[in-house]
Amino acid sequence: MDKKKNLTFEPKSGWLQLKDKEINDVMKYNEDYKKFLNVAKTERLAALEIIRQAEEVGFVDINKILEKGKKIKPGTKIFVNNKNKSIGLFIMGKQPLENGMNIVGSHIDSPRLDFKPNPIYEDGHISLAKTHYYGGVKKYQWTTIPLAIHGVLFKKNGEQVNVAIGDSPEDPVFCVTDLLIHLSKAQMQKKMAEAVTGEMMNVVLGNIPLKDEKEGEAVKLGVLSILMDKYGITEEDFLMAEIEVVPAGDARDLGLDRSMVLSYGQDDRVCAYATLNAIIDIEDPEFTACALFMDKEEIGSYGNTGMDSYFLENTIHELISLEGEYSALKVRRAMKNSKVLSADVTAAYDPDFPEVMEKQNTCYLGFGVAVSKYGGSGGKGGSNDANAEFLAELRKTFADNDVAWQIGEMGKVDAGGGGTIAYLLSRYGMEVVDCGTPVLNMHSPNEISSKVDNYMTMKAYKAFMK
Repeated sequence: MDKKKNLTFEPKSGWLQLKDKEINDVMKYNEDYKKFLNVAKTERLAALEIIRQAEEVGFVDINKILEKGKKIKPGTKIFVNNKNKSIGLFIMGKQPLENGMNIVGSHIDSPRLDFKPNPIYEDGHISLAKTHYYGGVKKYQWTTIPLAIHGVLFKKNGEQVNVAIGDSPEDPVFCVTDLLIHLSKAQMQKKMAEAVTGEMMNVVLGNIPLKDEKEGEAVKLGVLSILMDKYGITEEDFLMAEIEVVPAGDARDLGLDRSMVLSYGQDDRVCAYATLNAIIDIEDPEFTACALFMDKEEIGSYGNTGMDSYFLENTIHELISLEGEYSALKVRRAMKNSKVLSADVTAAYDPDFPEVMEKQNTCYLGFGVAVSKYGGSGGKGGSNDANAEFLAELRKTFADNDVAWQIGEMGKVDAGGGGTIAYLLSRYGMEVVDCGTPVLNMHSPNEISSKVDNYMTMKAYKAFMK
C-alpha cells in the first residue's frame, strides 16, 4: 500500500481537476462574469442587474403574487426587492418551508468613496468634492487612479435623477490627487495609514471658471452649471443624494494565460454572481433554494438593507402565508431548519507577503472554492464556528458534484482577521459556514480572482442549493 497516497492529504490545483469540456465552460462563465462586474459597479446597479437576469428566467416579484392572492406551489420562482439595495431570490421546494431552506448569502456592496452630504467646493482654482470612505480601505490606494461617479439624487419636486459619469468611453473621469515625489520628504516618513487621511480624499471635478463670476466660486459654479445642463440638478439636491465614487474602467483578463480576472468590486460580487448563476440554473429543488444579495456588509451589515435587518425573516413570514396555513411557529422552524453557505471572499496566499499567512492552513489562487470553518480574529472573536457534521455533509455534496474546493483560514492567528454575515444567520439556529472565492488585493481598487475558482464557486453553490 502506498501509505503516503492513502494516508496524507495534498491540495491540488483546480485547473488540474477540470474535465476537458469544462475548460471552455470556465472561460465562458468568466466572460459573462466580467460583463456583470462592468454594469454592477454599485449595490444599486448590482440589484438592478440581478432582477433583470432573474426576470428573464421566470422569477416574479412577490408583490405581484400577494396582489393576486394566489397560493404558491413547488417550483415557483420569486424575487423580493428590498429598497433597490438588497435582493432575495427563492425557488419553492417540494418540502414545505418549515422543513428549512438551502440558503446562499452574498453581499453586493464594496469598499468605495461616498460624497459627503454637502460635497462641492473650490480651492486653488480647482473644484472638488469631499468624500467619506466606505468600508475598510487603504486610502493611499485610491489616489491618482481614474474614478467614476454613480448615484441617485432627488430634485425638490421629487423627481429621481440617476447619475453615471466615468465608465463610458466618451466620459471624463475623476481623480484623488497625491503629493508629488519631489516634495514628499515629510510625507514619506509617515506611517502608511497617516500619509493620506480621510479628509484628503477629495475628488477633482473641474478647472474652468464661469465667466464674469467672482474669484473663489467661479470654477465651482462652472461645475454646477454643467450638472444643471446635463441633469437639471442644483447644489441643494446633493444634500439628500447617494453618490458613490468607484474605480473607472472595465474588468480585464490578468496574466499571459488569461487565467485570472482583475477588477474592482470582486469582494463580494464574485460570490454574488456565482450565487445568481447557481439559482437561475435550478429547477424544482427538494428544499426551497434561497439566494441572498445583501447590502452594508462592508460596514457591519447594519441598516434596513443589511443582513442585520429583519429582511429575510419578514420575507419568510410572507412566503409561509402564501404556502397555505400560516403560523409563527412555522416561520421559526423554517429559519432553524435551514442550512447556509455564507458566500464571501477570503484571502488567497500572496507570495510577496508570506509573513501573514500560515501555508499549511491558507487558501491558494486556482485551487477551487474556499471553505472557512471560522473567521473572526485572535481567538475566533466575532466568528461563526461551523459544526463538523455540517462540514462533512458539505464535503460529500462537493465530491458528488465534482467541485474543486479547499479549506483555510484568513491568515495567521494573530495577524488580523475579518467577518462575514455568517454569525447573523447562525443565531436562528441555522447550520452556517463561510464558503467563497479566494482573492488577492482584497478591498483594493483592483482585486484579483482565479477564473477556475470563480467557476467552482458557482458549481459549489448550485450543488448545495439543488
